[in-house]
Amino acid sequence: MTTVVRRAAFVGAGNMGGAMVARLCEQGWSVAACDIDPRRQKEARGAGAALALTPSEAAATLDEGDVLFIAVVTASQCREVLFGENGAINALAPGQTVMLCPTISPEDVETLAEQLALKGVNCIDAPMSGGPARARDGSMSLMLAAPSVVLTQHAHLLAALSSQRFVISERAGDGARTKLVNNLLAGINLVGAAEAMALAERLGLNLGTTLDVIERSSGQSWIGSDRMRRAIAGDFEPRAHVTLLEKDTGLAVQAATSVGFEGPLGQRAAQVFSDAHAAGLADLDDAALFTWLRQPR
Repeated sequence: MTTVVRRAAFVGAGNMGGAMVARLCEQGWSVAACDIDPRRQKEARGAGAALALTPSEAAATLDEGDVLFIAVVTASQCREVLFGENGAINALAPGQTVMLCPTISPEDVETLAEQLALKGVNCIDAPMSGGPARARDGSMSLMLAAPSVVLTQHAHLLAALSSQRFVISERAGDGARTKLVNNLLAGINLVGAAEAMALAERLGLNLGTTLDVIERSSGQSWIGSDRMRRAIAGDFEPRAHVTLLEKDTGLAVQAATSVGFEGPLGQRAAQVFSDAHAAGLADLDDAALFTWLRQPR
């Protein structure tokens, strides 16, 4: 019997990309990884991935019908990875697929998908949610927008990565729209949790006990519990930098403006992340909002 080698390639092996690399390697996939950070390359190699020096080299490891994951941060990085010098487009072949995982604007997703289609390359709009631990154990959420035939073709790969797969539509950009709605609420919830815990501290309450109450009462939110537990412990090692939700809430507000919608909380939450960045917290975990909001004003 001939053994079918299941292949995938990644450009971006950071917190989320690296977790997906490790998961697929563990499940027997042949994975190539490319990242500009030598530490991330070393981690990917330690997980069992082959290393590629450029996006083009990563794409060149793929066979017919395989998937190249783009797990960077911004739309400009996606464009550079795909179409810049040594870009993946130079090695991608018709029938292969690019899976776009960053949180970027719907318009950027649409443009990238159109450019890929010119070469016959499929695109899955696939933003992620849940954090590195859930990406590593396969329980993260994937918001998928692509033609059903493409999703069916890669069903085994998607199932290996996520037990929470949501097919949004066949239209590129709708995954991004869904992710921006989700992340706007995540940002609002995190700002609210940090504010509430800062108030609890000012009122002289025990923070651990207060959070115990919140987690079992109407104020509970996953992101509030996750981040405030770390904040109470003084753990601000970045799993998700302040700049990520700064970017995402800003994109969500832009999307709202584009359809003539203005809510009372989104713009304010986005401003809090921007202010925290300006206060020097950009490179810390977003749990650090607590340290910023607890400061006297």
